[in-house]
Amino acid sequence: MWSLAKPVIEAPLAFSGSPLDRADNIRADRDALGALMNWKARLLALDGLTPSQDENGRLVWGSLADAPEEAELVFLGLDRSDGSERACFAAVPDRGDASPRMANPQLWALMASLEPGDLALYGGARSIVDWHARHRFCAQCGGPTVMAKGGWQRSCDKDQGGCGAQHFPRTDPVTIMLAEYDGKLMLGRGKGWPEGSFSALAGFVEPGETIEEAVAREVFEESGVRVRDVSYIASQPWPFPSQLMIGCHSHADDDALTIDETEMAEIKWFTREEVTASLEGDGPFRAPPRYAIAHTLMTWWLEQ
Repeated sequence: MWSLAKPVIEAPLAFSGSPLDRADNIRADRDALGALMNWKARLLALDGLTPSQDENGRLVWGSLADAPEEAELVFLGLDRSDGSERACFAAVPDRGDASPRMANPQLWALMASLEPGDLALYGGARSIVDWHARHRFCAQCGGPTVMAKGGWQRSCDKDQGGCGAQHFPRTDPVTIMLAEYDGKLMLGRGKGWPEGSFSALAGFVEPGETIEEAVAREVFEESGVRVRDVSYIASQPWPFPSQLMIGCHSHADDDALTIDETEMAEIKWFTREEVTASLEGDGPFRAPPRYAIAHTLMTWWLEQ
């Protein structure tokens, strides 16, 4: 009934394919990391969590001297693109992003203009610094935490009376899935989405649940439709705030919809012709942007 094979989409998706070497061996070596914090090191220019662009549309980098006073610096990795070796860092902002991901149209437009390597680098940096900004206190005892391992860990500060617990950046798994029946594709519009905007259904994987079970549960909860033959298509890191979108495909047993109106504004079935026209910008719904995995999944479905 279930299938979890290798990905069938080989090209890197948006936010994947970072050009940096994460250099995990350096993160835990304080002396080695300190030696890299020199005049060659680069600091990603961020306004809060929004990146800056130069006249060519590339990410802007400064030196460590540009970091705010007493700012925590996360080691993003090593850049060897020009034959040398430079450490790359990002400063943790004063606070994380608690706003809905669709509430910043300027950021969405900016992301659409970044080249793939920059977009992947920014996505990873955004996720990690946002996590730090929102996890300054221990979830176990409430004490203050301090950065460790170059920013890839926070530790409850024993010097401040804390318990010493270790905390690591989290990535939340989310299934995003196509369900098809009789040559048509199920797509939905979530609560609060703009009129006419449709995408693949999606939901978080819950504790004690496989990816395949999450797909079946989420589709049934939101649409009332039972699905089977779940297969894995591709995955995408999604930095809003830090999720791994797990793209899947499934077959529905019927097309009778019972919509969960607490989460979904609309769910409809669309023909191949309607999906094709919408992806081309002239169909019955507004398709997801090209950098979203839902767009990739729809394109993949049309090619089958």
